[in-house]
Amino acid sequence: MPGGVNSPVRAFKNVDGKPIFFKSAKGPILIDEDENEYIDFIGSWGPMILGHSNPLIIDAIKAQLELGTSYGAPTKLENTLATIIKSQVPTMEKLRMVNSGTEATMSCIRLARGFTGKNKIIKFTGCYHGHVDSLLVKAGSGVSTFGLPDSPGIPKELAALTYSSPYNDVEALLKVIKETEDDLAAIIVEPIAGNMGFIPGNPEFLNTLRKLCDAHGSLLIFDEVMSGFRVSLGGAQSIYQIQPDLTALGKVIGGGLPVGAFGGKKSIMDELAPIGPIYQAGTLSGNPLAMSAGIALLNALIKINPFDQLEKASSDIMSHIKLLMHSKGIPFSTSSIGGMFGFFFCENQPNNFDDVVQSDDVIFKKFFYASLNQGIYFAPSKYEAGFISSTHDQLIIDQTKTRLEKAIKEL
Repeated sequence: MPGGVNSPVRAFKNVDGKPIFFKSAKGPILIDEDENEYIDFIGSWGPMILGHSNPLIIDAIKAQLELGTSYGAPTKLENTLATIIKSQVPTMEKLRMVNSGTEATMSCIRLARGFTGKNKIIKFTGCYHGHVDSLLVKAGSGVSTFGLPDSPGIPKELAALTYSSPYNDVEALLKVIKETEDDLAAIIVEPIAGNMGFIPGNPEFLNTLRKLCDAHGSLLIFDEVMSGFRVSLGGAQSIYQIQPDLTALGKVIGGGLPVGAFGGKKSIMDELAPIGPIYQAGTLSGNPLAMSAGIALLNALIKINPFDQLEKASSDIMSHIKLLMHSKGIPFSTSSIGGMFGFFFCENQPNNFDDVVQSDDVIFKKFFYASLNQGIYFAPSKYEAGFISSTHDQLIIDQTKTRLEKAIKEL
């Protein structure tokens, strides 16, 4: 496997190290191949909001296993999960299941272009929307530069249709949108960014996106693959009270199994085949195992609504770290919303990707390994968000604080 891994961040390249290989997990605890235990603050990048190996989800998967793993045909489970999602995210009047977040955002882009008859896309530097050719584009010098592929293998002609602008910067966006003339199909954004560390969208910024899309006959796409059912039951859009035209979901809605979904206004979604001319398909879309796991998890989330508890837990830990760091004269900033959180080694909370780049890499690496040596598993990159689960109870929180006190003494 390239780099020895099946997804790049797992390779520990950002911290100049070698990855840990895990074999099991329970609740908030990960166990590696050498029987070392770690308190987990990644949660499989989001889905384990109720902890690893949750009995409700395990039982749901076991029950479905007895009935079959895949049919390639419609099931009641798909309708049940779709109904649950729609009940909490009402902007998704109709939705379609896919197999990953990348598939979900890719499908949103194709649908937006097909529906509007326009070609250009605006995204924001630091927002990652999966490895979609149209969206692996970065900003260059100045306010924005279009036509700069962020990865070899992406044709310049395709990249030229995507404009990248700084996150949370209304002034820059207004300049960029002038360059798209009347050919803007969509603006896509993570309303709460989780791929340049954890950076919440500014309300003024996000509301401006809605107004600009309305004014230009373009679609607003919220990529809530990370934030959906992670920051609140209704996702970031319910927190900000902004209605996107299309939403991409993933992570939590599959209960730990591969899944994605995209949906939005009925008038837009009905342009998809077999009703409309825009084609999208997938053999394993709506896989019954993933649907069963997702139903069990979302029903449990709706019942217990743990988001205030999760935010309080992560804020408690992060505030403790901040006090310890400041006592040593180390700049540190942090924020939390629902079950997501983030931290940076800089005095002020970053507002965009450039701010994150300027945060201290050296101290981050030292802190990461000092924490790891104490059995605390944070993301191995300052460009990733953190995740906490309902199984991080007071005992685990206290253990985390004690271990981090020891870790910080090493800095």
